[in-house]
Amino acid sequence: MSTVKKVLGLGNALVDIMTQLEDESLLQDFDLPKGSMQLVDKSKSNQVIEGTKHLKTSLAAGGSAANAINGLAKLGVDCGFIGKIGPDEMGKFFSDDMKSSGIQPLLIQSETESGRAVALVSPDSERTFATYLGASVELSDVDLKPEDFFGYDYLHIEGYLVQNHALIEKALKLAKDAGLQVSLDLASYNVVEDNLAFLQDMCKKYVDILFANEEEARAFTGEEDPEKALEIMAETVDIAIVKVGKNGSYIKKDGIKYRIGIIPVVSRDTTGAGDLYASGFIYGLMNGLSLDKAGDMGALLAANVIEVIGAKMDEKRWTKILEDVNRILA
Repeated sequence: MSTVKKVLGLGNALVDIMTQLEDESLLQDFDLPKGSMQLVDKSKSNQVIEGTKHLKTSLAAGGSAANAINGLAKLGVDCGFIGKIGPDEMGKFFSDDMKSSGIQPLLIQSETESGRAVALVSPDSERTFATYLGASVELSDVDLKPEDFFGYDYLHIEGYLVQNHALIEKALKLAKDAGLQVSLDLASYNVVEDNLAFLQDMCKKYVDILFANEEEARAFTGEEDPEKALEIMAETVDIAIVKVGKNGSYIKKDGIKYRIGIIPVVSRDTTGAGDLYASGFIYGLMNGLSLDKAGDMGALLAANVIEVIGAKMDEKRWTKILEDVNRILA
């Protein structure tokens, strides 16, 4: 395994509070539509945490880019992460969790409480999120320093940050000034729709690798057909990837398109599937794999993470993943 190349993540520093629901009555009690990602204020977040404390819960450092960086760190890659936390137990947990995974936490502290995402997992494994962004959303362009980017080879950004235009533009410029390859995961079709012209401009100027699911690809290109959307994305960036759920994914670069299948597994929870796909794909690229093999690496990690609750996997599973990874690399 190569640890020569280094990856820097930039994203919302959130603590995921994974909660196993016994039924769906609490979703109605909290007025949370099943399967949605609702942004809530601090008091609503506290209300949901209080109302579910009798249920089985687990904590993990989360956020889209943080999940992807954690996956890369587990594969043996040197990683860092830039985000913003509060002066509280949740912020300390996030920082400690990063350190225990071997990730350098480049965290700025705010006076606001740390962000957290309560993920309510229904018996059928569908997730409903009540997310309080807290300190994480206060990350701004003035927090970014050129030296934070030195020594890294890739910058991976989550699309949720695109709402802050000054932050994204400065991060992209600093990354390019430092000679980094940039990968962006579009993360949410709402964010794409609301920031479309800006996003298209930034991708054209600075982004090398662009990840999207079907809804995000449609929002970015206006094309219903994911393969047609892929064509347009590939005209904007060097490598375009569209993830199409049970139908796998499509990758395009230099006019050549690849179709990547999935590994059939029983899905328990789809949290982190797209993030871990990005981990695997970037890892494959870093190790000189062809695009289809890098796609297979992404599919391998995505298949594993949907078999567990949450975006974190235990050491036993990672040991097995590393065996499979080494087979793909061979």
